Amino acid sequence: MTVRRVFAVVPLLLSCGWGALGAQGSGTDSFPAPARPVSRIVAPRWIAEDDRDAFGEAEIVMELLRVRPGQRVADIGAGDGYYVRHLSERVGPSGLVYGQDIEPRYLGLLRARVAEAGWTNVTVVEGTAGDPRLPAGGIDIALMIHMYHEISEPFALLHRLSPAFRDGGRLAILDQDAPTDRHGTPPRLLACELRAMGYDRLRTDTMPDGAYLMTFRAPDAARRTRDAADVRARVAAARCRP
Repeated sequence: MTVRRVFAVVPLLLSCGWGALGAQGSGTDSFPAPARPVSRIVAPRWIAEDDRDAFGEAEIVMELLRVRPGQRVADIGAGDGYYVRHLSERVGPSGLVYGQDIEPRYLGLLRARVAEAGWTNVTVVEGTAGDPRLPAGGIDIALMIHMYHEISEPFALLHRLSPAFRDGGRLAILDQDAPTDRHGTPPRLLACELRAMGYDRLRTDTMPDGAYLMTFRAPDAARRTRDAADVRARVAAARCRP
């Protein structure tokens, strides 16, 4: 595991994000709830795209993750498509981007944007709070950008996400070091919750606004959680607290 600072910290940006919704069927009631508050839904984007581009947020993230042409990348909680835009260009016609969200209005905005821009390498996916609904063995990298603290069923989601990764797949979570009811996730808490679910932390990098990007290796078949009972046992043993 490597921890390194990429840029000096600049003033914290205003937060918004993906949104916390309750269980939406699919049997998620048997999964444990997080032992912490969950932030509410705010907006389909973090801040204005021009501001994000001004300090190169997406480019920095894609370089740190070595996103390359031909890869399959999922943006979980894509909102109105800021990262989808950059990822579509980066992976090129031989790659594929899954723009995933659970909020119907945001999905409408994203579908309209994809159609207007003509991004033929983008697939829009409607997930639920506890299921990303991504194809098995279909992705190299999954992103969660300023939204992990808003997932009301994180353990169900992470359980159902793990089979979607190809061998050697990675999950990258960008968030602020702040309480989970103030649109952030303390890094120690994030690492604890992901470790309980079989995700191994690879590195942590600091972004220009002071946010952090934590990258995990997705669990292989042997390390994946088996079912809801296994998830409950692992989460109870981990005792992750804010």
